Amino acid sequence: MSQPTIESILQENRLFHPSAAFSQNAHIKSLDDYHRLYEKAKTDPQTFWAELAATELHWFQNWDTVLDWQPPFAKWFVNGKLNISYNCLDRHLTTWRRNKAALIWEGEPGDSRTLTYAQLHREVCQFANALKHLGVQKGDRVGIYMPMIPEAAIAMLACARIGAAHTVVFGGFSAEALRDRLIDGEAKVVVTADGGWRKDAIVPLKEQVDKALAKGSVPSIAATLVVKRTGQEIQMQGDRDHWWHELQAHVSANCPAEPMDSEDLLFILYTSGSTGKPKGVVHTTGGYNLYTHITTKWIFDLQDTDVYWCTADVGWITGHSYIVYGPLSNGATTVMYEGAPRASNPGCFWDVIEKHGVNIFYTAPTAIRAFIKMGDEHPKARDLSSLRLLGTVGEPINPESWIWYQQIIGGGRCPIVDTWWQTETGGIMITALPGAIPTKPGSATLPFPGILAEVIDLDGNAVGANEGGYLAVRHPWPGMMRTVYGDPDRFRRTYWEHIPPKDGQYTYFAGDGARRDEDGYFWVMGRVDDVINVAGHRLGTMEIESALVSHPAVAEAAVVGKPDELKGQDIVAFVTLEGTYSASDELLKELKQHVVKEIGAIARPGEIRFADALPKTRSGKIMRRLLRDLVSGVEISGDTSTLEDRSVLEKLREG
Repeated sequence: MSQPTIESILQENRLFHPSAAFSQNAHIKSLDDYHRLYEKAKTDPQTFWAELAATELHWFQNWDTVLDWQPPFAKWFVNGKLNISYNCLDRHLTTWRRNKAALIWEGEPGDSRTLTYAQLHREVCQFANALKHLGVQKGDRVGIYMPMIPEAAIAMLACARIGAAHTVVFGGFSAEALRDRLIDGEAKVVVTADGGWRKDAIVPLKEQVDKALAKGSVPSIAATLVVKRTGQEIQMQGDRDHWWHELQAHVSANCPAEPMDSEDLLFILYTSGSTGKPKGVVHTTGGYNLYTHITTKWIFDLQDTDVYWCTADVGWITGHSYIVYGPLSNGATTVMYEGAPRASNPGCFWDVIEKHGVNIFYTAPTAIRAFIKMGDEHPKARDLSSLRLLGTVGEPINPESWIWYQQIIGGGRCPIVDTWWQTETGGIMITALPGAIPTKPGSATLPFPGILAEVIDLDGNAVGANEGGYLAVRHPWPGMMRTVYGDPDRFRRTYWEHIPPKDGQYTYFAGDGARRDEDGYFWVMGRVDDVINVAGHRLGTMEIESALVSHPAVAEAAVVGKPDELKGQDIVAFVTLEGTYSASDELLKELKQHVVKEIGAIARPGEIRFADALPKTRSGKIMRRLLRDLVSGVEISGDTSTLEDRSVLEKLREG
């Protein structure tokens, strides 16, 4: 692996300051306040995190040691006892929040439900007792394969309450992907539903569970629990399958939270690698609880009156950290939505914001680009004046989409927190604090207090301003993953051995290329394998994609490298067009020249292919490695279980 360098950089110098009114009421009110916090955390990280743990969370028993760091393995708040379900529910019941809306849910067909903290607590306790009835004990693992319905969050909180680790598998995964994850996690029970709604169709979840468990292929599974959601006919195996509502009706609503060691396993969440089996990312209780709590509070500037909506699915880390655990630990009102923008209802997100008076909206750049393509008339037809803060997550956002989001959705008044983080980090690592840090379109800005992030070369040395390098973190933080489930050697190899230790200091390798500008702001350029070497010049795919998307004809772009005997690699761009434009030779030439104008001749695409859609994961990320295989003429390889629509790839192959 060689060092990524940025030969040319899209210049983005616009600076957006938070309004005086926003800063005045924010948790972190100024850039000076941010710098003071950051320096305090850098100088004495253990005291910084210990003070937050003591003031922000409830503990049954205090810890002995703040951090036990045996690189690359960390233990935080050693011998401390707490329960994340208690912190998300019970401690709010003795306050005015008891009758506050904890969870607002919108179903795709139009049904809705609101649970107060008292009601959510009751349902979680009942389901925890239902799990106990099926023999689930502290230390067991429970698979959750659910649509975006309240029972998904209830199941997670119930597992945490009794000390059973959950492994949530996104409801769009195949039976084979589900089976692999259940086997690796040695799950004892699976929680699912008869089906779920997605884009006006029923996803047959129970049918997929039956396929995954066929012929005893997951021997650890003793039972399944099924929520009746869509009502279609399903097969129930009497000795194995149980209806959620029937079990729930016959158990007590009293279930005290189990005191958990800070380092007890909270959940396993699987991430797909480009090769090999998916990695089971392990997160534990205390550090994860603290990190998701404080990042939610400060980054989203949560106030007691806010209605907060993260549009992710609970099957991803974003849903774990910023739909369920972070917001509820803070006593917030969190929104869950079962549906997705679709042809039959392109304005559905804006309807939810208008109906519930959403104040904070957190979504993905992919979704924002889809909204742009659908047209401004949909958000403009709704009242979005309740919004006060916007966020983005999942991949770098190109400046043009950032500006549209800020102007059309935020009305020019809402700060945007562009967040960089990973499943492995547990929570947000680089971001603006909205009342304190001025933002630049396309930049994640600055590290969260306590995160010692740098851009380095492969020898571990920091690179200069506006030089490309590897994004890395120098010091452990509470929310970090602890290991790969059942494979500590893989954990060490994947994240800690790319950069050699210096003076006993280990460096977490994030796998992303990045640069820091003259103000210290981070610009994440995407995965390091998303770098193209053209005649010795290394170009980030994101900057070429940003150049293409800045053209009014382009809705979305994905750029990959194609082997070339002369140049080493040539640039191939896949482009989807805005609705009023159509593919032509003239437009193709115009787009190539536009890239030259924005970046330089070295970045001119050798080939541009027009497409109706791009291959994406179900969380909205473009699967560029599949496009690389496609243009290279090799067989598609690696894990494709996260691919949302396989027909997209087939159409591109035919084209």
